[in-house]
Amino acid sequence: MGVEDFHFVMIKPTHYDDDGYPIQWLRSAIPSNTLACLNGLAEAARGRAVLGTDVAIHLHTFDETNTRVKPDKIISMIRKSGGKALIGLVGVQSNQFPRAVDLARKFIDAGLPVAIGGFHVSGCMSMLKEMPPEMVSAQALGISFFAGEAEELRIDDVFRDTYAGQLKPIYNFMSALPSLEGEPTPILPSKHIQFTAGSHSSFDLGRGCPFQCSFCTIINVQGRKSRFRSPNDLEQIIRDNYAQGIDRFFITDDNFARNRQWEDFFDRLIILREEEGFDIKFIIQVDTLCHRIKNFIEKATRAGVNRVFIGLENINPDNLMAAKKRQNKITEYREMLLAWRDHGATTYAGYIIGFPGDTKESVLRDVEIIKKELPLDLLEFFYLTPLPGSEDHKVLLEKGVWMDPDLNKYDLNHRVTHHPKMSDTEWEEAYREAWDSYYSEEHVTTVLRRAAASPRGRPGNKLFLMMWFYLMVRYEGVHPLEGGYFRIKTRKDRRSGLPIESPFVFYPRYLAEIVAKHWGVVSTVARFYLRYRAIKRSPDRASFMDLALTPVDQDNDRDLSMLTETRGGQEAVAKAKRDHELREAGKARARETV
Repeated sequence: MGVEDFHFVMIKPTHYDDDGYPIQWLRSAIPSNTLACLNGLAEAARGRAVLGTDVAIHLHTFDETNTRVKPDKIISMIRKSGGKALIGLVGVQSNQFPRAVDLARKFIDAGLPVAIGGFHVSGCMSMLKEMPPEMVSAQALGISFFAGEAEELRIDDVFRDTYAGQLKPIYNFMSALPSLEGEPTPILPSKHIQFTAGSHSSFDLGRGCPFQCSFCTIINVQGRKSRFRSPNDLEQIIRDNYAQGIDRFFITDDNFARNRQWEDFFDRLIILREEEGFDIKFIIQVDTLCHRIKNFIEKATRAGVNRVFIGLENINPDNLMAAKKRQNKITEYREMLLAWRDHGATTYAGYIIGFPGDTKESVLRDVEIIKKELPLDLLEFFYLTPLPGSEDHKVLLEKGVWMDPDLNKYDLNHRVTHHPKMSDTEWEEAYREAWDSYYSEEHVTTVLRRAAASPRGRPGNKLFLMMWFYLMVRYEGVHPLEGGYFRIKTRKDRRSGLPIESPFVFYPRYLAEIVAKHWGVVSTVARFYLRYRAIKRSPDRASFMDLALTPVDQDNDRDLSMLTETRGGQEAVAKAKRDHELREAGKARARETV
């Protein structure tokens, strides 16, 4: 008997721009963690011969942010082999759901089974009483859903059902979140690396979060009980990827500082770097109290962490409380950022615009305060967005509050609801002007001068990253997290319901866009580079000092605008003082006991 073929096609979809074209790049930023995880699980399933030894399982991975997906070509390949197949739209976020359904429809029309998984499906199944209309419509087309995580051999059942022609309408594992320890290595074929900006990949070492932020979907999709991989798992992930030439990683854990094995992880990486000579670097995400964990920052940077994303979210304590982000203490921000700076790490922070107490004036004032008082390198702004799967979305839905029905806009870069204080125009202006303010020539120069004053500051790297962030927003109209190099547009790849444009309209406009964008990028970078070069050549660059770089002094810091002019700032100072006094009293009692 011959061997039969079974194809598992994994597609990480992008989403549409405002004109209805998929956002796609010649080189994108960082590969999808979900795609890497699922590919690793599928590789393991193939190794176990889950469909029998007479069935050859073929795996195909597509990251649509940097690769054009051609359904007709994929369908032809499957039909030519004479085998069976499953088309998986993986890691689908809410803003990617319309694109995922458009792709799925073409495969369904060809008679191929399709399943969609990811945060939108899982979040809706977790938080909503009824399946939302877009999912009902997709199911009516014949699309199946996968809610939850695919570890613990769950993918085996999906393969077997598909092969038997019995793919279920929905696989719901939201009530049984799996262990991660000992699970297969998240890894992508090396072909993906050539389409990313640098030898980057991504993986997770933990899932879940114990906090209760109302705007967050992670706590409702991955659970509030944290689950972790082991140090042995980490070492295997690094070795497998390093063998493919991948040496730069984004660890996607929502808060690495709350991973109870953080020190074991860092120690293992330190051994790889310092004893075996692995040239590896990492981006991690942490909370604003990570500096309070003894040795955390020191070991992180020794382990290769050179970029840190911090969930700052806001500098108004009242806003943080309203969002249930109680773990953020604005009185700790400066000390935490200075600690990372002293160890040579580049700091990123996210800032949410649109909390109930915000006004346009207060938002722009707060940005000015951040610029002057916090030694932060990069700041990225987000609209407060009721993402499906979050508590905010559930509350607004139950109250019947208007939310934009177009899921494609739920990318944190579009306003999708109304604000209690700001008009729609004011909210949108506050968002745009916040970007312009933080990335003004004056402030970029200040950040470069701060970097140049430190022997570990890497001002050239700061310039590159700041230009990347601002130019994505300014010239491409996309958030930096979904940005890339050289925008690719294909005339016939357009959102369903929109007409295919004439080549005599599409191509001249596309060419004009390319020329205008590149002229704008080159002229802007050249202008900022001249400032960078002047700073690098300055003989007194190491002596630069401003308010943000001033060492933390509890008494003097109480006069900072961040603590005196923000809503709830004074209460935060008083609480910090009480906490400090309690800590000191505890230390005194401990000394007396000794």
